[in-house]
Amino acid sequence: MTDELKIPSHVAIIMDGNGRWARRRGLPRVMGHYQGAQVAEDIVEYATELGIRHLTLYAFSTENWNRPKEEVEALFKLLEDYLRNKKQKLYDLKIRVRFIGRRDRIPKTLVELMKQIEEESKHFNRLTLNLAIDYGGRDEILRAVRKLLKDNPKVINEETFSQYLDLSCSPDPDLLIRTAGEKRISNFLLWNIAYTEFYFTDTLWPDFTREEFLKAIKDFSKRKRKFGRVIDE
Repeated sequence: MTDELKIPSHVAIIMDGNGRWARRRGLPRVMGHYQGAQVAEDIVEYATELGIRHLTLYAFSTENWNRPKEEVEALFKLLEDYLRNKKQKLYDLKIRVRFIGRRDRIPKTLVELMKQIEEESKHFNRLTLNLAIDYGGRDEILRAVRKLLKDNPKVINEETFSQYLDLSCSPDPDLLIRTAGEKRISNFLLWNIAYTEFYFTDTLWPDFTREEFLKAIKDFSKRKRKFGRVIDE
């Protein structure tokens, strides 16, 4: 029963395995991304049902520019089409949508759509969905440092620095899930995951189900989070 679970406030997901899923079926890589988008839509809806308040999805990294040009263009077209077609459903679910990462290198039509969705959903509070597009943890920290130097605040501490990061409106993730069997963080939320619990699964993202998601939540529920303190066993 989900009533007995310790539901994390913030879950972050590295959605890995779309290309491998397509290759194993003899399909173009882009078909894996289309299937992955369907899975992401279902997981977002399920997260709202579970009572998760923040969900961050790694959609396109700064390193993904190294992929073939045709795949990159297809990914951005998929993102734009999907957001345009699904934004009303997100609004109906009372989901606030935010985008983290750079905006100077991605298509202008997508940037304008992102701004529109952020503005139209800013009053919703059932779930905050952070979509990481052209995002890299090191790039984020550098961007934050540049802003910090420009503003030159009198006090610089962890709290101050966090306000300059892309996830300043969300708490640090409680749980990070990575699919497809890889056990690395791939430049994702480097500052924010200092005390995040990790969960790795061999399941490719297009095969990731609600049952798989619930399995990760159940595993998280068994963890004792110490944050550097001593807890009596």
